Amino acid sequence: MSIDHYENFPVASVLLPARLRPAVQAIYAFARTADDIADEGNASAEQRLQQLQAFETALERIEKKIPSEDLLFQALEQTIVAYDLPLQPFYDLLSAFKQDVVTTRYRQFNELLDYCRRSANPVGSLMLHLYGQASAQNVRDSDAICSALQLINFWQDVAVDWQKARIYLPLDDLQRFGVSESQITNGTANPDWQRLMAFQVQRARSMMSAAAPLALRLPGRIGWELRLVIQGGLRILEKLEASQYDMFRHRPKLNKMDWLLLAWRALRMR
Repeated sequence: MSIDHYENFPVASVLLPARLRPAVQAIYAFARTADDIADEGNASAEQRLQQLQAFETALERIEKKIPSEDLLFQALEQTIVAYDLPLQPFYDLLSAFKQDVVTTRYRQFNELLDYCRRSANPVGSLMLHLYGQASAQNVRDSDAICSALQLINFWQDVAVDWQKARIYLPLDDLQRFGVSESQITNGTANPDWQRLMAFQVQRARSMMSAAAPLALRLPGRIGWELRLVIQGGLRILEKLEASQYDMFRHRPKLNKMDWLLLAWRALRMR
């Protein structure tokens, strides 16, 4: 579950049990490295897809129980075997990263949600499996929270993604609210833009709020970790609203005072 390029992946969280840290680090290393292949550096699209395909081949080797000489995949295989993790979430992540290489626009919201299903939801599912809490209801709510977090990241990073020639706002919503791509180019936060973003913010908030009871159902540290993640996402939405959706000049991010507020809100969740 993450906001902002896996920054909130609980690798070093004080709430993460020490016994799970190697496993989470192995999953994080896989996700972060593959994400960087899709996003960072100067490689061509063809080169990026080839490297991601090599990752998929390495996963297939794990599935066939063929040992790897790569330290990243050795650690990942140990984690998968030790916790009996499903492989599909890893394949889904790679599918999303490949899509990022070739897809820069989404016509409708359901297309964007399908991307979130593969780019964000697998992380939450894998965490539930690590904690032994992957019931059908828990996974369903985790999927909603992770998709909401991914959407929040998109709304937070409209300007950042534009620098990569990507727009994650659904094109039919842009048309509906009378917003053009040139407004993103120029960073124009006019009333049409504000109405568009108010709609998107409420969309993400509704998804998050509907699934938030998962954090109260989960026991111990994972429940508290998720409470903070949920509150962090909601706080970013508040900051977007406070800036009148001008993320071009005021990209919202959490500071020390925010974390105190998140802790207080997490304690008061009912």
